[in-house]
Amino acid sequence: MELEEKNPDPKYGESRKFDPNFKGPIHNRGCTDILCCILFILALLGYFAVGILAWSQGDPRKVIYPTDSRGQFCGQAGTPLEKKPLLFYFNILKCASPLVLLEFQCPTTQLCVESCPDRHLTLVKAKLGNKEDREYYQKFCKEGVDFAALSPPELLRDGLCPAMLMPSKPFTRRCLPALGTMKGGVVVVGNETTFDAGQGVSINASEVLEASKKSNVVVEARQVAMRIFEDYTQSWYWILLGLVIAMIVSLIFIVLLRFLAGVMVWVMIVLVILVIGYGIFHCYMEYASLKGEPGADVTIRDLGLQTDFSVYLQIRQTWLAFMIILAIVEVIIILLLIFLRKRILIAIALIKEASRAVGHVMSSLFYPLLTFALLAVVIAYWAITAVFLSTSNEQVYKVFNNSECPFSRDTCDPQTFNTSNASAQCPDAECLFAFYGGETVYHRYLILFQFYNVFLFFWCANFVTALGQVTLSGAFASYYWAFKKPDDIPAYPIFSSLGRALRYHAGSLAFGSLILSLVQVIRVLLEYLDHKLKGAQNKFAKFLLSCMKCCFWCLEKCIKFLNRNAYIMIAIYGKNFCTSARDAFFLLMRNIVRVAVLDKVTDFLLFLGKLLIVGIVGIFSFFFFSGRIKAVEEAAPSLNYYWVPILTVVVGSYLIAHGFFSVYAMCVDTLFLCFLEDLERNDGSAERPYFMSQNLLSLLKKSNEESKSMD
Repeated sequence: MELEEKNPDPKYGESRKFDPNFKGPIHNRGCTDILCCILFILALLGYFAVGILAWSQGDPRKVIYPTDSRGQFCGQAGTPLEKKPLLFYFNILKCASPLVLLEFQCPTTQLCVESCPDRHLTLVKAKLGNKEDREYYQKFCKEGVDFAALSPPELLRDGLCPAMLMPSKPFTRRCLPALGTMKGGVVVVGNETTFDAGQGVSINASEVLEASKKSNVVVEARQVAMRIFEDYTQSWYWILLGLVIAMIVSLIFIVLLRFLAGVMVWVMIVLVILVIGYGIFHCYMEYASLKGEPGADVTIRDLGLQTDFSVYLQIRQTWLAFMIILAIVEVIIILLLIFLRKRILIAIALIKEASRAVGHVMSSLFYPLLTFALLAVVIAYWAITAVFLSTSNEQVYKVFNNSECPFSRDTCDPQTFNTSNASAQCPDAECLFAFYGGETVYHRYLILFQFYNVFLFFWCANFVTALGQVTLSGAFASYYWAFKKPDDIPAYPIFSSLGRALRYHAGSLAFGSLILSLVQVIRVLLEYLDHKLKGAQNKFAKFLLSCMKCCFWCLEKCIKFLNRNAYIMIAIYGKNFCTSARDAFFLLMRNIVRVAVLDKVTDFLLFLGKLLIVGIVGIFSFFFFSGRIKAVEEAAPSLNYYWVPILTVVVGSYLIAHGFFSVYAMCVDTLFLCFLEDLERNDGSAERPYFMSQNLLSLLKKSNEESKSMD
C-alpha cells in the first residue's frame, strides 16, 4: 500500500531508510553535549555563590521598614525602636526640595515615633505652655534631649527638635500632614489653612501639600501596590478555590477528551463562540446602561491615569473598547473555523490518537506537577536573590545644611561628625542618612550580579521546560513505536524517559536552553532601553528599537519551535542537540504540507480548549468578586479593586490549563514527528509494516487528499 508523498527536495536531506531493528527510543546511547553540561554545572555553582553572597550582604528589612536619619529601622522587632513604627519629618517643607527627586531622601531630620502628631503646636508655645504640652512635644525630639534646660533657639540651632508640629496621619508608616479640601478647593490641614512656624513665619497649607507630594515621591508609587496587597490578604483563599476549580475543570476536560475526543472538540468550539458572544453581549448592556449617566461620556484620555481602576468601568468608552476587542476576536475565530473546516476533521483524528496515547501513559497527566514544582523553586530562588541583592547596599550619610557650606552633600560619618571640620565650619549642618549605596568591589559589581541572576533565571527555567518536553516526548514515542499496543509499551515510560534525559542529555538540554536564554536576555535589555528612551525625541532611534524588539520576538518563537522538535528527536535517537535540530528541521521541511494541514490546526484547537477553561472560570470569578451573584453576595470579600483576584484567577487558570494541555500538545507533536518518520521508514507492506494505528492510516489518506487540493 503506497502512501508516500511526492519525492522531497534533496536539499533537505535524505529520507530515513528502513531499519528492521528500530523499535522506538534507542536504549544504547551515549552522553551528548558534555561541554555544555559542564558549563551549566559551573554556572549553577556560580549562581549558588551569588545567592550566598547576596544573602550574607543583603537585608530585606530595608524594603519593609522606614529608616530614620541614623539609618535605623522604625518598628523592627528586637530593637529599641520596636515600639516606634512610624517615621516623622522635622520639617516636611524641605521635602519640596529638588534633592528628593535625585536621592529620594528629604534633607531634614527624620525620627522614629510611636504615633503621629494630632495637633498644631510650635516649639515656643510648648516651652511656654503647661507640663502636658512640654511632655507631648518632647516625644518628637531627638532621644536624650534635655527639653527643660535648653531654650528654643538652642534646640533649633542644634537640630534637636522640630520648629512646629502639625496634624498628621500615618501613610505607609510615615507621618504625612492630614491634608483635605474644603468647598471651593481650599487646601486645609486639620481644618486650618495657615500655620505659625514659631519664628514669626506663616505657612500656607498649599505649601505643605506640595512638600507632602515630594516626600511621597516613592511612597505614592506604592499606594496602589499596598491596596492590591490588602486585596490579596482578603481574597487569597477564594483565589485558591478558583484555581482549584480551574484544575478540576481542566482535568475533567482532559479525561472527557480521552474518551470523547471528537464530540469534545466540537463542544469546545461551540462553547468558545458562545462564551465570547456572551462577553460581547455583557459589554453592550453595560455600555447601554451608562447612556445619559453623569460623567459617563468622559474619554479615557481625558480621565488619565487613576489609582482607582474601578473609575474606568464608569465610562462608556471602556465598555465600547472591550466590546470591539471581543467582537474582533469572535470574527477571527469564526473565519478560521470556516476556512479550516476540512482540516479540523483531520486534526480531530490526530487528537483522538493523542487521547489513546495519553490513556496508555496516564502518568503523563501528572508530570506537569513536577514541572510546576521545579519552576516554583527557580522563581523563588531568583526572587529572593534579587531582593537580597537590591538590599545589600550600605548606609550612606551626607552633609545636609541650610546656609552656604563647602561640605554640602559630602559623605560623612555620624559618629565623628561633631568633631570634624565640616561641623566646625558649618554650625547648622547635619550628618543625615541619605540612601543605600557603597564603594566596595562588591557594590561596584552589584549590577553584574543582578544581570547574572536574571540570566541564570532564564537558563534554569528553560532547562526545566526542556526536561519536561524531552521526558514526555520519550514516553509518547515509546507508545508510537510499540508494534503491539499496549503489550510492547515499557512498564514505566515516564520514569524511563526522565532517567534517559537526565543521564545522557542534560548537556543537550542545557545547550538548547542557553540559546533561548540569550535571546530572552537580549529582549529584556531592549525593553530596558525602550523604557529609558520613552522621553527621548529621536524618532529614528525609537523606530529602530521597535524593529529590533519585533525581530527578536520572532527569533524567540522560531527557536522555541526548533528546540521543541529537536528535543523530540533527542528523546528518540539520542543524538546531540545540533544534529537533532537539523534532523527535525529537515524532516518537517520534507513534509511541509502535512505540517500546515495537521500540526498547526491541532495546536489551534488545543488553544481554543485553554481559552474555554479560562473564559468559564473568568466569568464566574467576575460575577462572584464583583458581588453580582445575590446568593453569595455576603460571602464575597470587600475589596479595593475587585479586578485583582479576577485577573489573578484568570492568569492562574490559563497557566493550569496550559500545564494540562501541554501534555496533549507534546503528545501531538511527538506522534506527528513519529508519524512522518514512519512514512519514510516503511511502506505498509508485510516486510515493512507501518507502526501507526488504523486511525492514523485513515488520517494519512485524508491528509494526502487535502495535500493534493493544496497543490
